[in-house]
Amino acid sequence: MRLELTRSKARRAASSVAIAIAIAIAIATLAAILMPATPAHAAYGPDQAVSITVTSNAGPSIMLAQLTGTLAFDDGNTKFRYALRLCWGSGSYPMPNFYVSVNGSTVFYPSQTGTAAAPPGCQLSLFLYDGEYTHSTTLTNVTLYVTGGWFYPGNTYNSRTKSVTYDNPYN
Repeated sequence: MRLELTRSKARRAASSVAIAIAIAIAIATLAAILMPATPAHAAYGPDQAVSITVTSNAGPSIMLAQLTGTLAFDDGNTKFRYALRLCWGSGSYPMPNFYVSVNGSTVFYPSQTGTAAAPPGCQLSLFLYDGEYTHSTTLTNVTLYVTGGWFYPGNTYNSRTKSVTYDNPYN
């Protein structure tokens, strides 16, 4: 009798292990079916050239600021990357600035990421802005606003802003 009892425990243990393995396989299979696939990383489209020059419109013609570089949209419609260079025009004051408007409502000011030697017509340095921006909804367009200032006549301060809008080619 004792032999049957031992055999019965072994059979019960083997059955329990088999059931546990079957349940684990079933759970793994369900998880694989029900879990969404990891989305592919969005790819960036071709770079769009950026070139915005702000000049004075009173007194002598002065190049106040120039923003050049590239931006590119991702095909997922939520991001864009930028590589921009801001020139502080000789004869303008104070230093120019720029900001970005996304979809005409969200505004952000990119952080300066470095400097380079100033080309002719620019003072001090060329200011570098490289980065990526992720928007919470569909990104339809980006508008860059560049502002420069000068004094004319005498101590009268003037400023001027130019903007260009870049459309997302993926929507």
